[in-house]
Amino acid sequence: MIFGDIRDVEKLRSVFKYEKPDAIVHLAGLFSGSSETNPTTAWEVNATASVHLMKISEENGVGPFVFSSTSASYGSSFPQNLPENTKQWPENIYGATKVAVERIRHWIKFKYDFDFRCLRLPLVISPFVPIGAVTAYPGHACLAAKAGKQFTFPVRADTGVSTLYLMDVICSIFGFTLCDQIKIKQPAYNLHGFHFNAGMLAAELKNRFPNAKFNFDPQEAVDSLIRNWPDNIQDLHARNDWGWVNQYDFKDTLDALLRAGN
Repeated sequence: MIFGDIRDVEKLRSVFKYEKPDAIVHLAGLFSGSSETNPTTAWEVNATASVHLMKISEENGVGPFVFSSTSASYGSSFPQNLPENTKQWPENIYGATKVAVERIRHWIKFKYDFDFRCLRLPLVISPFVPIGAVTAYPGHACLAAKAGKQFTFPVRADTGVSTLYLMDVICSIFGFTLCDQIKIKQPAYNLHGFHFNAGMLAAELKNRFPNAKFNFDPQEAVDSLIRNWPDNIQDLHARNDWGWVNQYDFKDTLDALLRAGN
């Protein structure tokens, strides 16, 4: 395992020199909240460093190069059942950095015949829930319910979003990376697992933990951020082109989150 700053170009070159990777799965970046707080750093990490990494990969003949983009790249003016050809006009710096890398993809792919592959991920739910990650509130709510502690949702009860459980993300990345390049027919692929809202989560946890206590105190920054992500995302291209299938729905995800804390 090698630790370093994704912005350190010489460090990246040394990794390619000594490790000689066959493929790159690029997941490094600042998330939405941190990006809004530090927009300059977000651009350096999410956009500029990604371009450097792509170019170094191309120079070393490494591919496929799999890039994780986001449904936050669409902005807020879209139908809630998001079509796959929807134009991307993000309203936050996180989404803007991801769109920038997607567009650079056209240049590097066609100039150098570079095997660039892109997945646009919705909200990802994980059992690994950093305290400061406000968009990870489903994991925090599960931990609080199991511990018998009160939990305050930072969003309104009806605030919902398209979602994937972490294991589905991992499986999608493996399948996407390993599939034959001839199956990659789109510049980027949307993924969707299920839709839920905070009220649904509170009700389901209350059914399982009758003593659980919840209330809702929406933080405008968090609530508006999540409301500006689509509720449902069409992902037929991924399902048809390279066989993407999600394994976890809302209740399956909740089961997995609660098991993970045991």
